[in-house]
Amino acid sequence: MKHIVLTGGGTAGHVTPNIALVPRLSDLGYQISYIGSLDGIERKLIEELNIPYYGIESGKLRRYFDWKNFSDPFRVLKGYVQARKLLKKLKPDLVFSKGGFVTVPVVIAAKHQHIPAVIHESDMTPGLANKLAIPAAVKVCCNFPETVEHLPAEKAVLTGSPIRQELLRGDAEKAMAFCGFSTRKPVILVMGGSLGAASVNESIRKILPSLLPDFQVIHLCGKDKLDSSLKQTEGYVQFEYIKDELADLFALADLIISRAGANAICEILALQKPNLLIPLPARASRGDQILNARSFERQKFSIVLEEDNITEKTLLSSIRELYCHRETYIDSMKKSNLMDSITRITNLFEEITLSHNS
Repeated sequence: MKHIVLTGGGTAGHVTPNIALVPRLSDLGYQISYIGSLDGIERKLIEELNIPYYGIESGKLRRYFDWKNFSDPFRVLKGYVQARKLLKKLKPDLVFSKGGFVTVPVVIAAKHQHIPAVIHESDMTPGLANKLAIPAAVKVCCNFPETVEHLPAEKAVLTGSPIRQELLRGDAEKAMAFCGFSTRKPVILVMGGSLGAASVNESIRKILPSLLPDFQVIHLCGKDKLDSSLKQTEGYVQFEYIKDELADLFALADLIISRAGANAICEILALQKPNLLIPLPARASRGDQILNARSFERQKFSIVLEEDNITEKTLLSSIRELYCHRETYIDSMKKSNLMDSITRITNLFEEITLSHNS
């Protein structure tokens, strides 16, 4: 039986694409193991799937001063020793890394054990962890055509990002009943996200009096960010967080307003939903969301409104323009060659595994 080790951690975004691959990998006959951090979010998510989980030490390598910069390199070194022992024990045919600092020692250990490693870069330009891992990888999958320019030509593969297939099987009628909505008006799904949600939430709530005569709004506003004064507002529902009903809400939505994290926008692309992206500003990130959003804008998948340019007028205007030209955006997304990323990535695995074992 073929054996693959998945690795990735630190945030849900470094885990959920791995999870999206699991059903297809199982269908292809792979034995699956997972290497992550000792106490990261990935442990719970993976153990819920009954996949063997192995935790190793991990340290963050920072571009800024922090006292942990003196101790974390030793944790990375310890993680490398642990990863090498694990890989020697597990004897996988392939390692697939979705990113996060825990993956760096795993990918480097794989190279030293002569195990091919494939990594996936979600954002337009590689983050620090993937920059360190790229020399040890045989292939680097990516989401954006522009990313190929930042990668070694012989390693770059444009695949898109693996999307959980259950998100594509939502029930709009269930969502309508769940939200108490009617069929009379189109629905906007707003996903502020937990990081930097406050400004998006505030901007949306300011324009509700102008928005609700024409639209219904589902607002995922993040933990502790509900506005009790809007609880009884007709045509507007707000939730801190949604898990089980998310696919249904996606199915109901006519438009989506979102930050521009790579996984989020790849899900929107797979769903073929016209969208307005409000990327995190550069001062709140390394600027990757702005680059992600502009790529989707160039490919005519999205309208982009940067946070510093938001006013009630610009936000309303962007939403109305998006709805008016929604079919244009849907058509562009339908033509994208990044729609079947799971098949693209697993086909790559099959090619590498066959070559490695021959």
